Amino acid sequence: MNIFTEILNTMTPDVLMGGLVIFFLRLIDQTLDTLRVLFVVRGKRVIVWILGVITNIIYIVAISSVLTGNKSPFTILCYAVGYATGNILGMRLEERLAIGFREVQVISKSRGHQIAAALRELGYGVTEMVGQGMDGTVDMLRTNIKRKQTKEVRHIIEKIDRTAFITEDDF
Repeated sequence: MNIFTEILNTMTPDVLMGGLVIFFLRLIDQTLDTLRVLFVVRGKRVIVWILGVITNIIYIVAISSVLTGNKSPFTILCYAVGYATGNILGMRLEERLAIGFREVQVISKSRGHQIAAALRELGYGVTEMVGQGMDGTVDMLRTNIKRKQTKEVRHIIEKIDRTAFITEDDF
């Protein structure tokens, strides 16, 4: 008897509803916990504390439901799938929130000054340096931006110099 047959044999409306509740509890819990971990890295203490309290309350309710319920393979599967899906959803949500800052570094063989001028015109601070690359002199640029501005800054750079080497670091 395989696991899918066992799940189907134990499926009742109560098991289905219980499994869905557990799935959504874990989805919410793990989404918030993933955000909490990302906020830990950014030093957001108050948000981390609040999310820690909320996620633990939800976790206790979810795990209690699994352990005191009918222990159907379906509810256990819902628990695991909710956990895994919550991780992905938390990561996607954090990408959309784009909280924090990013340092963008650019190396351009010939258009660094034009890139810097275009970024400054839009209000971005840019530090320009001259460096020696493998094939000669290069322009090196650095700017610190809000993470939400990354797409716009990349677009400006690539519009001026499609061959520019761009690196980004969060901080």
